[in-house]
Amino acid sequence: MNLLRRTASLAALLATFLPLTVTAPAHAADASACRTTPSAPLDTEQARLADARTTALVERAGFGDFVRRFPAALCSVRTPAESGPLLDSWGEALWQSAVRRAQGQRPGGDLPAGDDRPLYWTRLAMTTALARWEPGFPVDRPALRARFEDASRGLADNAFQTPGVRRVFISGFDPFGLDAELRRANPSGSAALQLNGRRITLADGSRAEVRAVVLPVRYADFDAGIVERAFAPRLAGGPGAADVITTISQGYPGIFTLEAWAGRARSADPYPDNTGSLSGGTREHPVTAPGMGPGPEFIRTTLPTDAATGSVQSPYPVLLNTSVTEIPAGATGPVDREDGPTPGSRAVEGGGGGYLSNEVAYRSNRLRGELALRLPGGHLHTPVLTGLPADPGLLTGPEFERNETAITAEVRAVLEHTAARP
Repeated sequence: MNLLRRTASLAALLATFLPLTVTAPAHAADASACRTTPSAPLDTEQARLADARTTALVERAGFGDFVRRFPAALCSVRTPAESGPLLDSWGEALWQSAVRRAQGQRPGGDLPAGDDRPLYWTRLAMTTALARWEPGFPVDRPALRARFEDASRGLADNAFQTPGVRRVFISGFDPFGLDAELRRANPSGSAALQLNGRRITLADGSRAEVRAVVLPVRYADFDAGIVERAFAPRLAGGPGAADVITTISQGYPGIFTLEAWAGRARSADPYPDNTGSLSGGTREHPVTAPGMGPGPEFIRTTLPTDAATGSVQSPYPVLLNTSVTEIPAGATGPVDREDGPTPGSRAVEGGGGGYLSNEVAYRSNRLRGELALRLPGGHLHTPVLTGLPADPGLLTGPEFERNETAITAEVRAVLEHTAARP
């Protein structure tokens, strides 16, 4: 119990984020007997930490102490029962630190405040320390990682706090496509960090509170129900329920798109997720994800899309995308359609394709159909974030930062219109 109390104290200390360094638990000095395994197997995502630029993204955001002090915190654990609460507290502390930094409340480092990359790479470095931890007792390492992942992505701290206002729940994503460009960011993740907990004024003059999570670009996590874990508490009714949900991801160059249709299928192969895993589905042979509950082949958005497409057009146009790819009833091959699906067809791609951005829209809105049918919900694709310097050693630059700021500001503008009362 003493350790659990100290763990709670650590969480409270980390939540203040002052000073900028993270103070290790008082009992961390006992960690000398703790063993680590530097040769522990790492997944493809963690292995990218071998690139020194990932460390720079952590350090230049002021998050280095999370990585340095986390192994000692793990080594302070003396029983399996103590490990879960410790992972929860460090994960929540990392999430809150990233949110506060994104919102200019926790200055640190020389990267732009809204940069989502430090959270991503810090989390991976900490999961690597967890993989290498060798306690003197058996632990369920995958379960512990899942607890840390959930907490560090906002799933443990996304309850609405302000009574009497509209409640808007959104999700963003980690960076992806990192084998092609390790420095990539994801403006949907940046928007989630910058908006989490914020009170905003909607287009009808009413006030709203936004809560957000940032999801992994990993098929296995979707198979294990991370979308449902994130959205179910906000769709289950009661004072903590959302009034509007919107999933957000990075989409097409130069435009925002509100997706009219989400498809049930995965069909993105040969494009891998962040661990190098494939979905198992192609355009010719789409598949249904494991763990997917019952639902139609396509789900139509219930967001008031006209409110945004008619009002928000700068600096990027906002369009309604009604296209899908389907296998028509009685046919065997895929057909691209610009005007939505036809009756009895099999889903191949929603408007957002056959990758995880489409799947988060489908999963969240399938769940909305079960728990809160009349609640508005849908998916927003942001423009691709461009502007990284040509020199691969430079992590940021003026054009990159301007584009990220413009995209995340326009995400807010779109939400201000789609979340307004009908």
